[in-house]
Amino acid sequence: MAAGEQQGRDYLRRHRLPELLHRLAALLLYHRPERPREFLIQALERVKAGKRAEGEYPYLMDEANLAAMFELLDVVGQGHITPAQYREALKTLGLSTEDLQFGDDANITLDVFKEEVCIYPLSLQAFAKKF
Repeated sequence: MAAGEQQGRDYLRRHRLPELLHRLAALLLYHRPERPREFLIQALERVKAGKRAEGEYPYLMDEANLAAMFELLDVVGQGHITPAQYREALKTLGLSTEDLQFGDDANITLDVFKEEVCIYPLSLQAFAKKF
């Protein structure tokens, strides 16, 4: 690999740009706005406003969507899912599973699921801190 290519990869990784672009694309596909460029601009403006505590970060899914996803994972209706199911749900949403703190024997309830997924509002908080 050429030095310039490695520097480019390091730059992208350091600024978490692939994750940002993936999550913005997921937002687009989920909402399918008529004017996608304006939608993206508004999403990034909400990130900046959220950073300044003047607004909310753009979330991919609302509470009802998260509850429905949880119910699909909790097919038996036990009121909890496994960490493996939780990891797969995060991957499905395009969210990172690297920093998960749950052991394999943990039970993740709906409240924990919502709380944990909502700390990743597109993971744009990390992006916003750079501006």
